[in-house]
Amino acid sequence: MKIGAYVINLDRSIERWRCLTAQAAQFDMQFLRVSGVNGAAIPAEKRIEIDEPAFLRQNGRLMLDGEYGCYRSHLKALSTFLESDNDAAIIIEDDVEIPPKLIERAEAILDAVPDAELVKLLNHRSRWFRLRKISQLGDQVGRCLHGPQGSAACYLVTRKGAEKLLSSIRVMNYPLDIALERGWQNGVNVFTVKDNIAHLSPTTSKMTEIGTRADYRKHKFRGPRRTITHLMRAIEYIRRIRYAL
Repeated sequence: MKIGAYVINLDRSIERWRCLTAQAAQFDMQFLRVSGVNGAAIPAEKRIEIDEPAFLRQNGRLMLDGEYGCYRSHLKALSTFLESDNDAAIIIEDDVEIPPKLIERAEAILDAVPDAELVKLLNHRSRWFRLRKISQLGDQVGRCLHGPQGSAACYLVTRKGAEKLLSSIRVMNYPLDIALERGWQNGVNVFTVKDNIAHLSPTTSKMTEIGTRADYRKHKFRGPRRTITHLMRAIEYIRRIRYAL
């Protein structure tokens, strides 16, 4: 199986790209750069393929500029992958530290779980993990009953998985990290590793391109306006559990 590595990198983030290419050279890897979309540079009236009422209901807050840019960047990366002759891709954001043997571990994961179409290789949490298989290189692969797990900074996707994603999540109504995990809705066979294979860089990840906690709090709805959001999240939680089982 031929696996390519695609790095999403904003044009202004020159130092991040330099750090990643240095890591790639160290581990004898090749990265294809995907120019990221700067959401802040696109006026709201010129943004495309957004279901804004659904986003407001389901997330209980306004959309951040960085979230829009992140979403479009990942769709661009998936399209770029499908234009290649690779069988699978690792999609990487530029604030990730690349571990040695990343490609080999991805190959071992797909050998262990051949029906997987997307495998998250980095998460903020992996609670109530249910094991499916252990790869030959020791990575535990399965699903989590609890979520969302957070982060779309590094994941493995097959051609079939990318095709399904581009069809099912093209219109944005969730942040990208949540949209990826919703296998019960997007039709993708989604798994995760129990322990992160890649990790966020301790330096560059502090300079977020999406939004700080203060940004999220500022855009969050208050009081009764969030009632429907709580109800929809409860339904999603039940769907997640059923999918993981």
